[in-house]
Amino acid sequence: MNKATGTTAEALRLASVRKSYGSTAAVRELDLSVEAGELVALLGPSGCGKTTTLRMVAGFERPDAGSIRIGGAEVSQLPPHKRNLGMVFQNYSLFPHRTVAENIGFGLRMAGVGRAERDTRVQEMLDLIQLQGRAEMYPSKLSGGQQQRVALARSLVVNPKVLLLDEPLGALDKSLRESMQFEIRGMQQRLGITTLLVTHDQEEALSMSDKVAVMSAGRILQIGTPNDIYDRPQSRFVAEFLGTSNIFEGKVAPEGTSVLLPGRDGEIAVPLEMAAQPGSPLVLSVRPERVRLGEHAGEGANFEARVTGAVFRGNYAAYQLDVPSLGRELFVYRQADGPLGAVSHRLGETLTLSWAPRDAVPVSAD
Repeated sequence: MNKATGTTAEALRLASVRKSYGSTAAVRELDLSVEAGELVALLGPSGCGKTTTLRMVAGFERPDAGSIRIGGAEVSQLPPHKRNLGMVFQNYSLFPHRTVAENIGFGLRMAGVGRAERDTRVQEMLDLIQLQGRAEMYPSKLSGGQQQRVALARSLVVNPKVLLLDEPLGALDKSLRESMQFEIRGMQQRLGITTLLVTHDQEEALSMSDKVAVMSAGRILQIGTPNDIYDRPQSRFVAEFLGTSNIFEGKVAPEGTSVLLPGRDGEIAVPLEMAAQPGSPLVLSVRPERVRLGEHAGEGANFEARVTGAVFRGNYAAYQLDVPSLGRELFVYRQADGPLGAVSHRLGETLTLSWAPRDAVPVSAD
C-alpha cells in the first residue's frame, strides 16, 4: 500500500495474454493483476492453462500476444534470468551433489555475490526455514518437507520481485502438505513477497491465498477472495469445481421473486433472495453445508426428504437424501457433533430439508 496516495502497488500484471500450441489455444485473452505482497492462486483442472500462464510469467514460454509487466516493467521478451523471479517446482529441483548451504546460495553465486555476504544471507535463510545445523547435509538426507523448505529458501535468498510456486506441495503426503501450507503462507506474509501459486488442489488454494483465480479452457472465469469464490460462485463450473454444490435448473416465476423448479408432480416454487427477470432460465447453486436438516426455513425452501446415504468424514458427516417432490437426491454436510465415527441421521430416516433464499446463489449455466 502506497501511504502517500492510499493506492496499492501492482507487482504483476498480465494484459490480453494469449498462447497457442499449433491449433490448440492454451491461454485466451487472459488478464490478471497481482498487488504487491499478495498471494494469488491460479486454480483449475489439468489443461486449463494455469501452468502455461506461470511459465510465461517465468519466461520459459513467450506469449503470442499481450503484455506481462513485473513492477511496472514490460518483461514479455526478457529471458528468465533477467526477470528477478524466484520459482519453486513440484519436484524441488535441488542439486543432489550440493549441500543445503550450496543449494540455497547457488543463485547468489551465479549473480557474483561475494563469499562473506553469500554466507550471511544463506545463514539468514537457514534461520528462516528452521534448518539451522543442517547446512552441510545433502538433499537425500532430508525429509520431503525439509527439501521443500530448502527449495523455497533458494528462491527467496535472491530477493525476487515475485515468487512463483508451481504445485509446490504436490509431492508431499496429506499431513505434511497441510503443515507446509501454514509454513509457506506464514513465511510469505512475514516477508511480504508477491506470490503466484499454481495448484489444482481446492483446499490448498483456499487456505493459502489472498485471492483465487479459477481457470478453465485458458480463461479466468472468476477471481476474488477465497470466501467470495466459495460462497458466491458466478458460474456452474466454479460452483462445482470448488467444492461440492447442489445445482438446480429452473425458470423465474411470473412475479419474479421465486424460481420454478421441475418436480415429480409439476413445478415447485422456491423463494429467491433478489428479484429476477420473470420467465428467464435460472441456475441455482446451494452448498451442502448450507442445507438445513430437521429445520423449517420459514419462507425459504422446505422439502420432505429421506436419508439414503450417511458417511463420516472426520470433522463432518456427509448425507445423501432423496427428495421425492423434486425427483432427485441432494447432498448435505453437517459438522460432527457426537463421538468420532458417529452420524446424527440414519439410513431411511425421514426429515425436513430446507435452505434460506440467501443460500441459493444464481450462477451462469457454463
